[in-house]
Amino acid sequence: MSRIGKKPVELPSGVSASVSGQTIEIKGPKDTQSFTATDDVNLAVEENKVVVTPRGKSKRARQQWGMSRTIVANMVTGVTAGFKKELEINGVGYRAQMQGTTLKLSLGLSHEVNFDVPAGITVTTPKNTQIIVEGTDSQLVGQVAANIREWRKPEPYKGKGIKYVDEYIFRKEGKKK
Repeated sequence: MSRIGKKPVELPSGVSASVSGQTIEIKGPKDTQSFTATDDVNLAVEENKVVVTPRGKSKRARQQWGMSRTIVANMVTGVTAGFKKELEINGVGYRAQMQGTTLKLSLGLSHEVNFDVPAGITVTTPKNTQIIVEGTDSQLVGQVAANIREWRKPEPYKGKGIKYVDEYIFRKEGKKK
């Protein structure tokens, strides 16, 4: 039995859900999102709650049960509050700035990195060493933040690079004379 799958997903006020076949569509104040579940689970809306149940007792059905429930819960959170990832840039001369829908990064490379922000995601730079990625899709927000971080991962000696705000960088000691 999936402990996560057993819990129904509560729909807060202002959020509505509709199921047609294996597709669920959730409408909220920020956005509308849809998800198509596999044939291993049933989706139902009952009394302002979304209930996910497995079809059968196979291992795959039990795996899809918990995962589908979590995806629906993330969609509800996304259309009400949204998701946010904060990145921090460390290093001399390293900086970021937004120009339209393009994030311009100066990361000590021979050229400036131009990162095109996908639709549905907003990127802001309150300071030139801070990047905030926001959106309604949890997976897309995390992927965009990871793609930005990929340009210059933090190194363990001086800590230079792009890191998540809550990330701890294990520091190494340099050469000894």
